[in-house]
Amino acid sequence: MSRWHYQFAASVLRAGGVIAYPTEGVWGLGCDPYNERAVLRLLAMKQRPVSKGVILVAGSICQVEPFLGKVSIEQRQQLEQSWPGFQTWIIPVSGHVPDWLTGRHSSIAIRVSTHPQIQAICKYFDGPIVSTSANYAGRPAATTRIKVARYFNQQLDFVVPGRLGGMSHSSPISDVTTGAQIR
Repeated sequence: MSRWHYQFAASVLRAGGVIAYPTEGVWGLGCDPYNERAVLRLLAMKQRPVSKGVILVAGSICQVEPFLGKVSIEQRQQLEQSWPGFQTWIIPVSGHVPDWLTGRHSSIAIRVSTHPQIQAICKYFDGPIVSTSANYAGRPAATTRIKVARYFNQQLDFVVPGRLGGMSHSSPISDVTTGAQIR
């Protein structure tokens, strides 16, 4: 994969665009989490209610450090043992996190990915991005670039070329406070 693809993806994200990209298990849609208009556009494309919240994905733990203010030392160790990895964690919100990210929750879902393309996108973007499966709400997640195109055709600003990371499903989600597995 060319560095140009990642630089271009990052510029699209900074401009408020929506991209599709391969993750560990399914194709994802992403945007700048701090751009309300971009997040609302992405959610409208998916026909997903804002109240559900979204997942953030990052390329390194330092990129999500601002979100970890309310985790205990033990919880932090648990996060560090599973990241980077294929585990998404529900984390209590610390500081001001926009409600277009958290939905109706007082927590946020975060994953630090091992997928090299996600790491590269986040490196060039210089931070985490929204990560949600490429599908309409309630429909199967796209597992090929062709399925991404069938779902979203001309609505995307860029599709990062690449391959899935070898998993056959979306990442598991657990609550760092209770340990309960959500998905």
